[in-house]
Amino acid sequence: MPDLQRKNQNLGVKPALILVDMIRAFTDPDCPLGCSCDDVVAVNIQLLNEFRERRLPIFFTTVVYSDASQAVVFRNRLPALNLLEVGSPLVEIDPRLLPLENELLIEKHYASSFFDTDLYEQLNACEVDSLVVTGLTTSGCVRATAVDALQNDFPVVVVSDAVGDRNQEAHIANLHDLNAKYADVMTSDQVLYLLP
Repeated sequence: MPDLQRKNQNLGVKPALILVDMIRAFTDPDCPLGCSCDDVVAVNIQLLNEFRERRLPIFFTTVVYSDASQAVVFRNRLPALNLLEVGSPLVEIDPRLLPLENELLIEKHYASSFFDTDLYEQLNACEVDSLVVTGLTTSGCVRATAVDALQNDFPVVVVSDAVGDRNQEAHIANLHDLNAKYADVMTSDQVLYLLP
């Protein structure tokens, strides 16, 4: 069955960059949750620098748990998530991408950066009109964040070379699906060209 006809949404005049879960747990291939993704980190550094230079809003997310009552079903389904405890270095942003003081870190318990967080309110407070989503993993938290961004009426761009996954087939399939239904999937070069 062919994809539905779609229209590009593109970026507005004040896009925000959301770096989804660029934390040690996901960027360290020795961690059960991680993968080898130095190339993805490098592209995120480039995008981060451009957004900073243009004084556009930047948000980071991390997954972190402070007690056993949080995200019980999700953590039972994926026991490796139990490594992401408060105080663990695994929940810290990768040191190559450290946030500045004015860049918010959104703590979450589930896949989506919107679910049970104040991200929507923070984006509205910054008068954001579109989102550029990057990070890890394409088939998990990136996808969930992009879908929820659309459901909150934000045009979304997912940056194909700034997202990654432990499973390359899942990465490719999810980029296709996101582009078909929920977001514009673009390369970092295309995004940099479109930035206001």
